[in-house]
Amino acid sequence: MSKLKSFLKVIIPLGIGLFFIYLTLSATSNEERELIYSYIKNADYRFLLLSVFFGILSHLSRAYRWKFLLAPLGYKPRFINSTLAVLIAYIANLGIPRSGEILRATTLSSYEKIPFEKTFGTIIAERLVDLIILLGFILIALTLQFDLIWGILKEKQIATNTLIFSGLSLIVVFFIIRLLFKQEKYLFITKIKTFMKGLLEGVLSLKTMPNKGAFIAHTLFIWLMYLAMFFVVKWTVPETATLGLNALLPAFVIGGLAISATNGGIGIYPFSVALMLAAFGVSNESGLAFGWIMWTSQTLMIIVFGSLSFFVLPLVNRQ
Repeated sequence: MSKLKSFLKVIIPLGIGLFFIYLTLSATSNEERELIYSYIKNADYRFLLLSVFFGILSHLSRAYRWKFLLAPLGYKPRFINSTLAVLIAYIANLGIPRSGEILRATTLSSYEKIPFEKTFGTIIAERLVDLIILLGFILIALTLQFDLIWGILKEKQIATNTLIFSGLSLIVVFFIIRLLFKQEKYLFITKIKTFMKGLLEGVLSLKTMPNKGAFIAHTLFIWLMYLAMFFVVKWTVPETATLGLNALLPAFVIGGLAISATNGGIGIYPFSVALMLAAFGVSNESGLAFGWIMWTSQTLMIIVFGSLSFFVLPLVNRQ
């Protein structure tokens, strides 16, 4: 059963991604596909490299920010180990969505001798902060273009269903955790409680860390880099070069939500970005070219640096 679940975790998101690639191909003619390819082929790679550079800066800042959460727990990991663990996490997410967080915690736990549950707890804490920032971007985008964005989501019949499903899932998880904490007599429950307490300690490091200002500054910098690496890609496609933040911010938000649906956003990311840009008068060909250029450049960066991290990590930790 566990092998089947692991297989499904890989194949289902990948299948969704391939479906959206098929959907994109079936919805475009040969001439349109040739036009998309020409946009990608003739893209200004100076802006593409600038986008990748912003992406690298965001990863370095994320690795450095991690130390602020680990400090109140009494741990001071090496920056190189934190950086390599972050890069490994990103490449893992290309294979199995959301598996990167576990591998990231495992990697740092192994090389820095930090309990896994505490390391994982700090990752959950920073993800909660990132979620708040993302919600802030969503709120700004909705404020600027509410009727437009809600109309698109409603048309695709995902807005209400997603909200209901998420709410019910949180309620179920809450009651399961409460039930676990009440069942003292089972040994495996006690182990789970110990793990959960360590996890909670990692999450609560948000409250006890001494450098909250620096943590907030790095958080804002990370998201500024995310937005910047998306924004500069507009100059790689002629039709999107004149777009302002009012059009690019909603596309950035939709892309951010879509990227977690499949393995690294394959298929669905370019489709979603093109869908949003179309609402601002951008042709389907230019929108898809923009989405594929953005997705491909960042994915290649993750593959290159993530793969190197697997080889570099043991070398920098030789005794």
